[in-house]
Amino acid sequence: MLPDLFEATKIYWRKLDNLEARYQRGEVSLEEVDAQVAKLMADLAEERRAIFVQIWRFLQNQLREQGDVILGFTSLILAVYLWFLIRPVV
Repeated sequence: MLPDLFEATKIYWRKLDNLEARYQRGEVSLEEVDAQVAKLMADLAEERRAIFVQIWRFLQNQLREQGDVILGFTSLILAVYLWFLIRPVV
């Protein structure tokens, strides 16, 4: 299952807002806030790493399965570009 980075970011901000509200009410100390923020940032970073790993694996899989098609399409685009580049201007 693909991690949902947008949802993870929304949860991060919601928890951060909750933590700020608790700090403003005097329920947590500044040291606790620092520790919680570090943990929240680490959790979000883990979600980001997971999504990038999934994207990388997807791209590797697509390249492995569709490599000939991608190479052919890239060659065609390059040939058309070179043709436009070197043809005489009329």
